[in-house]
Amino acid sequence: MDYFVHETAVIDNGCKIRSGTKIWHFSHIMTDCEIGESCNIGQNVVVSPGVKLGRNVKVQNNVSIYTGVICEDDVFLGPSMVFTNVINPRSAVNRRGQYAQTIVKTGASIGANATIVCGNNIGEYALVGAGAVVTKTVKPYALIVGNPAKQIGWVSEYGHRLNFKKNHIAVCPESNQEYEFNPKDNTVKRIK
Repeated sequence: MDYFVHETAVIDNGCKIRSGTKIWHFSHIMTDCEIGESCNIGQNVVVSPGVKLGRNVKVQNNVSIYTGVICEDDVFLGPSMVFTNVINPRSAVNRRGQYAQTIVKTGASIGANATIVCGNNIGEYALVGAGAVVTKTVKPYALIVGNPAKQIGWVSEYGHRLNFKKNHIAVCPESNQEYEFNPKDNTVKRIK
């Protein structure tokens, strides 16, 4: 085994766990999950059947990742955040097999206690604030807060708020990476 599993964690048969991953206290990794290299699965985390986590995904304590969720590389899931997987759950109605897919794209971060309603993808390097309730798809580099969540700006790949000049260019204060805002389609992309 070239990954670490705490003695209190439960790993079901049929999981694929890559090297360098750490799975901590009281977590449950269910059947047919795929967990990439160098992931960190915090305490009391549930990873439901069929979930896929890319490389270097950080899952903080008390997170539930339900069937239908795919997290690409370098995703951060804050403490006690949660994904849903059924739009209209009812105890008396079995909706297994009707789970909606949610994709969290490369580099995105989701803050503590946020809720992602299923079927709403999170774009590359987006930042979802603590406690936000996401009910719509989130664009790449978007800064999202509130309930229901609303976009209030843009962030760099290093998580800093971007301030665009008249020429529609912004520079990350930490990395000096440059970003361009396209007002025609309300998108941001990294240019340098």
